[in-house]
Amino acid sequence: MAVAEEEVSCILQDMVKVVFTPSGRRGSFPINTPLLHAARVLGVDIDSVCGGRGLCGRCQITCAEGSFAKHQINSDSSHLSEMCATEIKYGERKTPLANGRRLSCHTLLLDDVVIDVPPESQVHRQIVRKDAEYRDISLDPAIRLYYVQVEEADMHVPKGDLQRLIEALEQEWKLPNLTCDNKLLKSLQPVLAEGKRGITVAVHKNHQIIALWPGFIDKAYGVAVDVGSTTIAAHLCNLSTGEVLSSASLMNPQIRFGEDLMSRVSYVMMHPEGADEMTLVIREALNSLFAEVAMEIEASVEDILEVSLVANPIMHHILLGISPVELGGAPFALTTDAAVEVLAAELDLKINGGGRIYILPCIAGHVGADTAGMILSEEPQNQDQMTLLVDVGTNAEIVLGNRERLLACSSPTGPAFEGAQISCGQRAATGAIERVRINPETLEPRFKVIGSDLWSDEEGFNLAIVSHGVTGICGSGIIEVVAEMYLAGIVTVDGIVDGELAARSPRIIQNDRTWSYVLHTPVNDEAQIVVTQNDIRQIQLAKAALYAGVKLLMDHIGTQKVERIRLAGAFGSHINVQHAMVLGLIPDCVLDEVSSAGNAAGTGARIALLNSQSRDIIETLVKNIEKIETAMEPKFQDYFVDAMAFPNKKDPFPNLFTVVARPVFKEVSDNSSGRKRRRR
Repeated sequence: MAVAEEEVSCILQDMVKVVFTPSGRRGSFPINTPLLHAARVLGVDIDSVCGGRGLCGRCQITCAEGSFAKHQINSDSSHLSEMCATEIKYGERKTPLANGRRLSCHTLLLDDVVIDVPPESQVHRQIVRKDAEYRDISLDPAIRLYYVQVEEADMHVPKGDLQRLIEALEQEWKLPNLTCDNKLLKSLQPVLAEGKRGITVAVHKNHQIIALWPGFIDKAYGVAVDVGSTTIAAHLCNLSTGEVLSSASLMNPQIRFGEDLMSRVSYVMMHPEGADEMTLVIREALNSLFAEVAMEIEASVEDILEVSLVANPIMHHILLGISPVELGGAPFALTTDAAVEVLAAELDLKINGGGRIYILPCIAGHVGADTAGMILSEEPQNQDQMTLLVDVGTNAEIVLGNRERLLACSSPTGPAFEGAQISCGQRAATGAIERVRINPETLEPRFKVIGSDLWSDEEGFNLAIVSHGVTGICGSGIIEVVAEMYLAGIVTVDGIVDGELAARSPRIIQNDRTWSYVLHTPVNDEAQIVVTQNDIRQIQLAKAALYAGVKLLMDHIGTQKVERIRLAGAFGSHINVQHAMVLGLIPDCVLDEVSSAGNAAGTGARIALLNSQSRDIIETLVKNIEKIETAMEPKFQDYFVDAMAFPNKKDPFPNLFTVVARPVFKEVSDNSSGRKRRRR
């Protein structure tokens, strides 16, 4: 008995305590235990790709110095083994270890220590995304890289190299029941030979081996894509760090088949081969973007292992090679609303041969994966405030709710917000007017154009725009000019340009039986920029459709007010929220609670790319979102008519008119009848 106790005491004396921060995980281990091994036993979040060979440098830690009464540990760097040759060699090959950093894979425990794991060494570290308003994305990609050394073939052990590889991955990385893409089998032995049995593999969802490289590889790339009806944007990300390495965008080549979505559906209806044509051009566009973002960092498209993608339902179907005809009319039936995960090769998308495509789920016939991406980015389901999300485009997608309930719908706003159907309208390009202010006393305007930081009344403006001039007015500009015309009294509550003001200003000009406002007088060969009565009517129709959709959601959820508004999309990112509320584009709200969400759909695509768990979250969430079909709602027309007025015929907008002076309209004579009419 005494002997046994002595043996136990001896064993305990050979054990040392280690505490990892910030996780707080702790345990006791034999002297000379590698820190990385201790971390894995305790479930500490330390990254490593090379399998403890000192190649990747991702497992760096720091030894905390001092006395830690809480843990009853006196920690000192001398309680760890000295810097070894592998660590020194790593410093010569990459960056020397500084500030007390060590490679945990080659650092041994000698005595009790407290070990700090810095954020950059954590597998699920938080990555700050400035373009997603400092959103934190927890890194947990669906595809990870693993390096292993595979045993040499042995005549006495009849076992294939694939089995040896799978066993090595299970033993070293705890990846059981792995399978392998069959097409990799022909390259396995050449890769093993080139790497001298050292091989890096890409594993999809801890289940499928999808790519092989000889030797050690520590970079895997993915691309997040937002396929819009007008623009396609792609962002190349490092799957291991979350960093956005390059971005590119291009105009959707489908525009030649129709500017808006329904015109493209009509094209398919009239030309049965049209769906295949559009599928081909969208896939070619994506392939060109993949090549561009890869080339920017001197990589190959073969280095891209996964693509996450968002799109509206029509773009979604066309990309998958599905006819969008059923989406062209009631009941607007989707072929599938589930998330889609396929091999890139199945869609003729040129990335790594084993690369995967993940497309977020759709919500309803005209509420697509782009809206799912917006929800994933903005997380209204986690908000206590009644939150309104609006992605403003040719078809506005609207989401309303909080942690208790979410509703969604779409509303046919048309292309007016993008400058289409506006007499001097154009897309947002150099030379387009994007900001407008009108003096209510003189009715004189001042404006800014894309391509210059100067206002039109500032010195040097004409010189600054000499190369491009003033070419038209874009979506954000038309919103501002109409709102300013209303605030200046040029446009009435009902949206009528007041012709009586022609006596006050030469900028009010007659156009047949209506009146127009001259925003810009031509200089040299420029065109005159005029806002016509029809332009205002187009904005009224667009904003009324959007507002009516919002009102229907408010009815269904049972609320009279919205507490927080986020405007998404390229257009939503650039419009002035105050002017948008003046027009009645969005409901009344405290202005400080109204802001831009940027390209929320694209951010959602990046979240899905970098965090595989987010895919499960959004796939579950969209199943519980209540879908409202605006076309079937009897109140839609009533709300639409009321919303034609500025800002609204019935809703009072108290928050808005605490910061903006409500225009006062006087009684003026009606020239056509000789009677008095009241300008409201």
